[in-house]
Amino acid sequence: MKVALIGATGFVGNALLEELLARGHDVTALVRNPDKLAARPNLHVIKTDVQDAARVQAAVAGNDAVISAFNPGWANPDIYQDFMSGTRAIVAGTKAAGVKRYIVIGGAGSLYAPDGTQLVDSPNFPAAIYPGASAARDGLTELKQESTLDWTQLSPPVAFHAGGPSERTGKYRVGGDTPLNTGDGPGTISAADLALAVVDELEAPKHVGERFTVAW
Repeated sequence: MKVALIGATGFVGNALLEELLARGHDVTALVRNPDKLAARPNLHVIKTDVQDAARVQAAVAGNDAVISAFNPGWANPDIYQDFMSGTRAIVAGTKAAGVKRYIVIGGAGSLYAPDGTQLVDSPNFPAAIYPGASAARDGLTELKQESTLDWTQLSPPVAFHAGGPSERTGKYRVGGDTPLNTGDGPGTISAADLALAVVDELEAPKHVGERFTVAW
């Protein structure tokens, strides 16, 4: 399959790149800095500003699917605005290019607590990541109104974070709109197994038009 991948040099995006290439997909990586990706078979690198819908359209045209692990950076003081404008440009560019299948990596903050509120709205939600988590939630809200794309959003588990477990076990559990927990607390997963779940969804869609989550 020909897949356009956004965010291929990031924590999740790099795991997605490895999983896609290992499974024989032809990958076009849209990146800000092409020097961060070495030349490899079946990998095509395009320097692209994903805040520009026209450039996204040109870069993803001809692909069978777009997978987005876009994040403008947790330390970015304008993360909310840049996250929303980038997300909207990616969606607009994907639609204009005529690519129907769109898979996006969202956040855990949009998952629902037992009382029906979203985690990002809980009083103890970390203030440092609130702007980015809020943008990921609002991006999902907008995506739910999308009728042109065959979209799917994957929310990682609550305890998922950069620097966490790195191994690929080949296993994961699947959930819907509520977090997956373990007997020891919030669930987690490695980036490699998160990528496994995404590429499984790409190859055998089970969550078109909805959000799902995974954890060990």
